[in-house]
Amino acid sequence: MTEHSTHLISSDKPIVTVSSVDYRNAMSHFAGAVHIVTTDGVKNRRGVTISACCSLSDNPPTVLVCLMRQHEENRIFIENEKFCVNTLAGHHKNLSDIFAGRGGLSQEQRFLQAEWGTLRTGAPVLSDALVALDCQLVGWHIHATHYVLIGEVVAVKTHPGIDALMYLDRNYRTLPLI
Repeated sequence: MTEHSTHLISSDKPIVTVSSVDYRNAMSHFAGAVHIVTTDGVKNRRGVTISACCSLSDNPPTVLVCLMRQHEENRIFIENEKFCVNTLAGHHKNLSDIFAGRGGLSQEQRFLQAEWGTLRTGAPVLSDALVALDCQLVGWHIHATHYVLIGEVVAVKTHPGIDALMYLDRNYRTLPLI
């Protein structure tokens, strides 16, 4: 049995937060893996570059993905109820830029820039991704500027032994294997 619940804390005392600019500047010092999260289904195909992804649980295997709400098309991930987290290798910097929207290519043109397959859900899997986590959407909610998706991992594909693409200090870095 899978348990899903959300508990929000409310207080009469207002929370005073740092500015968005100060927060983004601080977060730029968090090194993060770079991913292209993809979906395909009745609501169309979509892929976007993200770094906001993490492991949530190993029983059941679950990941958390955050997508910006300002791009209303990101609702497609929720409507399709499936997605794949494609963790990028060092040689994928250009592909990361393309799926981040740099270059102005349509979604269809973006997908033509690489080889894609599928695993169990039918979400696009980058053929040479460092890791591909094929996920069934099991929960989501809106938090401020983002959709927060929770996906149970139903299939995995790996290509060990290659460098990872990372993002740190607002620049790409490659984490080489030693």
